[in-house]
Amino acid sequence: MAADLSDLAARLIGAARAAGAEAADAVVSSETSVSVDVLKGRLEHAERSEGIELGLRVFVGPRQASVSASDLSDDTIATMAERAVAMAREAPDDRYAGLADPDALARGWDVAALELEDPADEPDPEALQADAVAAEAAALAVPGVSQVQAASAGYGRRRVHLAATNGFSGGYARTDRHLSCVAISGEGTGMERDYFGEARSYQADLPTPEEIGRIAGERAAGRAGPRKPPTGAFPVLYDERVASTLIGHLLSAANGSAVARGASWLLDALGAQVMPAGLSLIEDPFRPRTAGSKPFDGEGLPTARRAIVEDGRLTGWTLDLATGRQLGMPSTGNAARRGATPPSPSNHNIALTQGSQSRDELIASMGRGLLVTSLIGASVSATTGDYSRGASGFWVENGEIAYPVNECTIAGNLRAMLMTLVPANDARAHLSRVVPSCLVEGMTIAGA
Repeated sequence: MAADLSDLAARLIGAARAAGAEAADAVVSSETSVSVDVLKGRLEHAERSEGIELGLRVFVGPRQASVSASDLSDDTIATMAERAVAMAREAPDDRYAGLADPDALARGWDVAALELEDPADEPDPEALQADAVAAEAAALAVPGVSQVQAASAGYGRRRVHLAATNGFSGGYARTDRHLSCVAISGEGTGMERDYFGEARSYQADLPTPEEIGRIAGERAAGRAGPRKPPTGAFPVLYDERVASTLIGHLLSAANGSAVARGASWLLDALGAQVMPAGLSLIEDPFRPRTAGSKPFDGEGLPTARRAIVEDGRLTGWTLDLATGRQLGMPSTGNAARRGATPPSPSNHNIALTQGSQSRDELIASMGRGLLVTSLIGASVSATTGDYSRGASGFWVENGEIAYPVNECTIAGNLRAMLMTLVPANDARAHLSRVVPSCLVEGMTIAGA
C-alpha cells in the first residue's frame, strides 16, 4: 500500500504540472478503522471503515489553491489538477506561500526507530468486543456503580505520503489501539458520570480491560453526592488528566498563526519569563510509540527536538513556512497538512518538567482549595489571556479531599496562572502531551 500512495502522489504532481501549475505538493492518506461498543454485556454497535484521500496544492505565481478527492481514477486526478490551477489563477496574491527550498528538506529519516506502526495483526472484532465487555464488567463490579453508559474498543491504521515538485517524497504509517469506559454512580437526579480510557500505538502496551473498567468505576463512584464549593480565591490543583489543557492554552498563544494575526496574549513575551524558573516545555517528535512523533513535517522539512519554554522563558514560536516568512523567521518544522487544507503550524510531542512532589503531597500543601478533574466549556481571551471555565472535582480541606464538587466556575488570567505553576510528578509518559498534575495559586472560584 505504501508504494501505491507514493505512486498516487507522483500522479497528482504530474497532473498539476500538466495543468499549468508552476509548483505543487500532494498528500495522500489511507485509513482503516474498526470500533466496537457494548452495553449490558452485548454488542451495541460495530463499525468498520476504509478510505483514501488525495490532497493537492498548486502554485501559480504568488497564488495558491488546494483541492481534495477520494476517487483514484485518472480522470478525477486530471480534473482535480485543472480545477486547482483555475482556482489559483483567481486567488489573491499570497507572498508568504510557497514550497520549501530543496536544500532545507528532510533527508535520511529513520521511521523504524519511531515505532509508529504496530507489526501485530489487526484485531478481530470479537477480540475488541471481548475487551469492551471485560471493561464494562470491571466497572460494574465497583461498589457504588449503578450502570455503565458505554464501553468501547477500537483500532486504526493510517498511512500517509507527501510529495512535492521541490523533490521531496516520503511517507510513513501509524497505528492506534484504544479502549474506554464510561461509568455512572447513583440513580435518577443523583446520577454522576466519569470515565477512563487509554490509547496506544502498540496493542501490547494497552492496559488491561479490567484496569480501565475499574478506574472508570472508581472515578464515577467517587463523584457520588457532589456539592458546590465556596466562592472566593483559592488554590486550584489541575489533575493530570486535565492539566494539559493549561499547557494547550500556552501552545495556542505561541502558535505562529495566532502570533502572525496579532491575536495572542503572548505577543510581547518572546524571551520573557512565562513560567517559574526551573520549568521547561520540550517538544520532541522522536519519542517512540507516541502519537505526536513524526520523521518530517507537512512541508517535508525535518522535525527537531526543541525547547518552547526553557527555564521558564519563552524561547520561540511554533511555525510553518508561511507563518515563519510572515514573522521573518525560519520554520520550526511544525507544519501539519491533510487533504484540501493548506499547511498550518501544529505541535508534536510536548513534555513539561515534572516536579518532586506527588499529587497527594500537593493536595496536602494546598490546605483549602479545589482539585479539578473535569472541565466544561471555555471562555479564554486570545488577546488578554483572561480565563474562565466550568469545572468539577473535589473540595480540599486541611490538605485532604473532603467531598466531590460540581457546577462551579474557575477564573483567572493565564499569564498570572502559569507564573505560579507547581507541577507534580505523576505525568503519563506515553501521552503526546506529558503534563503532570499542576497546582495554580490564587484562582477565583464561583460556587455556592
